[in-house]
Amino acid sequence: MITVLDYGVGNLTSIKNMLRKAGVEALITGDSTDVSGATSIILPGMGHFDNCMIRFNESGLRPLVENLVHEKKIPVLGICVGLQMFMESSEEGKQPGLGWIKGRTIRFNEARMQEQQKIPNMGWQEINASKPSKLLEQLDRSRFYFAHSYHVQPEINEDVLLTCHYGYDFVAAIERDNIVGVQFHPEKSHRFGMQLLKNFSLNY
Repeated sequence: MITVLDYGVGNLTSIKNMLRKAGVEALITGDSTDVSGATSIILPGMGHFDNCMIRFNESGLRPLVENLVHEKKIPVLGICVGLQMFMESSEEGKQPGLGWIKGRTIRFNEARMQEQQKIPNMGWQEINASKPSKLLEQLDRSRFYFAHSYHVQPEINEDVLLTCHYGYDFVAAIERDNIVGVQFHPEKSHRFGMQLLKNFSLNY
């Protein structure tokens, strides 16, 4: 079963409800026995990077989840700060990231912005695919809801799945093997988010 990790952070119920609308049943749990039986995992995240990392580390789930992701190759989807946690570090805090993806999370650089944009980026934005992916089936000309002041900066270009323009082009999603992450909130993105979550649950 698709498992939404409960470590005290994120829109857990909203994610589960959107999956249900897509015809997919999910389990919200922080119990290691339940997590060990997951067929795929969603790592939510919201708020400050350090708080998310500390809570995840203190939950006791990290060694189990890393074994599932790296050894058993269970698919994992990071959402918002969940994506940022995949990186090695973040400018938002001092805690190390998970280091699953080479790179770091940086704050929007106002000096690079071609337009006078407010930070955080909040609202609907169109996305552009950098490579084909099963995650993007039936999502041509789609847009998603963002709410963030920081974005990921992977070192390896092949890890970039989606980009978005907000003052300048930034990475909106990554994909490397069974590790997928999105900066936007699919649970708040209506039919586009529902299709993306459906794609993840069926195609990974």
